Amino acid sequence: MRIALSQINVTVGDIGGNIDRILQRIKSAREIGVNLIAFPELCITGYPPEDLVFKNQFLDDN
Repeated sequence: MRIALSQINVTVGDIGGNIDRILQRIKSAREIGVNLIAFPELCITGYPPEDLVFKNQFLDDN
């Protein structure tokens, strides 16, 4: 089993963009035979999301 750890440069609040970066890393990892890839906590929302989690529009959009 091949395991990879991935660190990406996330943008706080840019869920769509962050997911795109994650999916690209997953695709690249598959191409080199990785079976399991781990990402840091909150890499989808960005860290820390702070007051974004209290904004209804942000929650509705995501």
